[in-house]
Amino acid sequence: MSANPASATTDEPSGSGFRIPKVPFWAQIVAGLVLGVLLGWLTRSYDIEWLYTTLDKVGHIFVQLLKLAVAPLVFFAILVSITNLRKVNNAARLAGRTVLWFMITSLIAVAIGLAIGLITNPGSGTGLTPKDGKLPEHAGSWLDFLTGIIPDNVITPFTELNVLQIVFMAAVAGIAALQLGEKAKPILTLSESVLELLQKALWWVIRLAPLGTVGLIGYAIADYGWDLIGKYATFTADVYIGCALVMFGVYPLLLATVAKVSPLQFFKGAWPAIQLAFVSRSSVGTMPVTQKVTERLGVPKEYASFAVPFGATTKMDGCAAIYPALAAIFIAQIFDVQLGVGDYILIAFVSVIGSAATAGLTGATVMLTLTLSTLGLPLEGVGLLMAIDPILDMMRTATNVAGQALVPVIVSAREKILDHDAYNAASASPVDDEVPASAEPERVAVAA
Repeated sequence: MSANPASATTDEPSGSGFRIPKVPFWAQIVAGLVLGVLLGWLTRSYDIEWLYTTLDKVGHIFVQLLKLAVAPLVFFAILVSITNLRKVNNAARLAGRTVLWFMITSLIAVAIGLAIGLITNPGSGTGLTPKDGKLPEHAGSWLDFLTGIIPDNVITPFTELNVLQIVFMAAVAGIAALQLGEKAKPILTLSESVLELLQKALWWVIRLAPLGTVGLIGYAIADYGWDLIGKYATFTADVYIGCALVMFGVYPLLLATVAKVSPLQFFKGAWPAIQLAFVSRSSVGTMPVTQKVTERLGVPKEYASFAVPFGATTKMDGCAAIYPALAAIFIAQIFDVQLGVGDYILIAFVSVIGSAATAGLTGATVMLTLTLSTLGLPLEGVGLLMAIDPILDMMRTATNVAGQALVPVIVSAREKILDHDAYNAASASPVDDEVPASAEPERVAVAA
């Protein structure tokens, strides 16, 4: 510990020369958002083709870099997280409580989505008709969901990025490793090393998030324009309001009453992950940041390494609860289909049970088609929402990630394993604190 001040001092430049101040990561993201909106507006207003192409490519490359790490990251994160549970007392109880709170918060989120949809009637007055819809390229059904969990081989899920099948294989491998005990130790050591390598590489990609933000936001504004957003104004507002109510209303209430911790402190600690999720639109891509902020909020590392990867692939309050509830009401109104109480119960059931189908990647098309097919609504309705999906997905994913950090905090607090000192001290962005591996423990200790 005593070496830290000295090492920090040697990093300071000598003399009184001019130093460029370090810009916090959150401020870089905000700057990227503002610049993206400005460039997108200029591109659309003056029809600047080269800028349109540049914004498209910049955003596309950033998302592709995130996706590049998704398959191996999910596999090794789930495998290691399951085996790490052996280090935690009452592991089965913690896992059960985690799933229970996933379900509770999903039910609350879907109820809010249904209430907002019934109050605002988002499909009325849009000018859209059934002819504007088209069948999606990929549709989800319960049969596909259940049979699609088990892969035909071990290669295809990685090449086709079928996250649900990757989770299944990782869970099987993790449970088998637990059963083997010491015999599996070399594999576990290798898996932990590979996971650290992947997370380190993904940190480099995350550092590019401000640049990716410029491309993604700029392209969205340039491509869709305000006119298109205007047609979906009520629906878009409903999604954002619903997510905001869950994230800034329900979550703080649960933190204050159930976990008995400061909601403001939670958002101070978790904000870097929520912010990155808004930009990247990927729960899995944000997972390293989510896990780091969760640990900084006082959740034991062994438990966080299970709960966060598990949540990144199954805990989707935005994509799998609020959004499909509102979308079902929206599409039913466009196609003039009357929904009853039984249909609303089915929406809640699908949201809680089928959320794993969203798989933590950008978009929630599979979850939406699963909901529509369960209700018997026309799948062409998906086509009505595809144009506006990226705009909606930002807020949905931010809500997802907030929930993925929230549940481990609640469970840890309820089980009395939460480090309250660490929770109350968490404030710095873990992205700003990311340093070479050899120095990281000391820097984290000082920040805490």
